[in-house]
Amino acid sequence: MRAAVGIAAIAALVIGVATAWATSGPLDEEPVVAAAQKEVAITATFAGDELFVYGAVSRSRRLQKSDGPLDVVIVVEGPAAPIIVRKKKWIAGLWINAAAFFIAEAPSYYAVASTRPLLDILDKDGYRRVSLDGAVIMAGTPFSAEEPLEFRQAAIRLRRRAGFYVTKPSGVALAKSTLYQARFSLPANIIEGAYAVTVYLVRNKRIVGEQDFVIPVRRKGLEQFLYRAAMERPTLYGLGTLATALIAGYLASEIFRRLRRG
Repeated sequence: MRAAVGIAAIAALVIGVATAWATSGPLDEEPVVAAAQKEVAITATFAGDELFVYGAVSRSRRLQKSDGPLDVVIVVEGPAAPIIVRKKKWIAGLWINAAAFFIAEAPSYYAVASTRPLLDILDKDGYRRVSLDGAVIMAGTPFSAEEPLEFRQAAIRLRRRAGFYVTKPSGVALAKSTLYQARFSLPANIIEGAYAVTVYLVRNKRIVGEQDFVIPVRRKGLEQFLYRAAMERPTLYGLGTLATALIAGYLASEIFRRLRRG
């Protein structure tokens, strides 16, 4: 309901401004963007969420046929961290870590939605800027040029399989080259942090406008308490977990003992 009201408000704004548009001169475009929720809360019962991004395009003048088609790309990127990708080999009847490669920066979550496939609407620089290949940054190269590429592709493949890396080539709905919307599924085991949402406007394979904002993902309630206890006081957290297990085991044994007597 809030999303529908937001879209209606943006549409009314765009229609109102349209009456003052010029009919000539250079075309300047900027996206106006919003999301249905201001934050994502990770609770003890969190099973994933859906992020709904919507908005409109603000223009300096009316569109003309010579302007060409408009495309929209929306990127949602989670906190980045270095990772090590290992390659196993079957040696003497065992799987052994035979090689490893350090990736300097890989986003914990990365989703790209667009009106059409990226390679059809972007030039090389634009594609590198928004695609997963540009988001996963390599560091060092102890192997041949082919091997680092293999490790990066493996990291992307594994995170795609887990639902952390998503590409939706027709995931953005665009109405009358003005109103757009997209939906992104957030997996249940996403990490806490700031998730950057960026909207790109594309014409003639060039990015002509962009806008971004941040959606915070935070732990709330019991989940937040347990996480902070485990991170900030691991010794006390471990002792508390052990004590809880001992008490639960003792109570269970007492219940069964009394049931046998009865």
